[in-house]
Amino acid sequence: MFQEVDDLFAHAIHRESYRSGGPLIKVNCAAIPDTLFESELFGYKEGAFTGAKKSGKKGKFALARGGTIFLDEISEMPLMMQVKLLRVLQEKEIEQVGADKPESIDVRIIAATNKDLLTLVEKGLFRHDLFGI
Repeated sequence: MFQEVDDLFAHAIHRESYRSGGPLIKVNCAAIPDTLFESELFGYKEGAFTGAKKSGKKGKFALARGGTIFLDEISEMPLMMQVKLLRVLQEKEIEQVGADKPESIDVRIIAATNKDLLTLVEKGLFRHDLFGI
């Protein structure tokens, strides 16, 4: 079975790090509808919105705790979510949809894209401050 080069690099980085005992969670940002990004990445508490699971749901960041999260096609992440991702990087915490307070998170983030991020920054489609990290 063929794996993309980005996927192979993410696996290698994870496998050779001190986080190798933790999970490697892969997220294809291009496959997540804009309206679901926040709940997919950060999860949600019980009763956060109509149609939500009664017990709530862990997000991808919580599932990756102690390991690595691979954000593939990060260029497809909506600007609103880029702001929230920047906060995760700066504060090392996430806030589930419907939560009262943030929770600490310990994950390595690996990101990849096939697009020129500098061009997207110049066009206002990717945040300059996230690009510079």
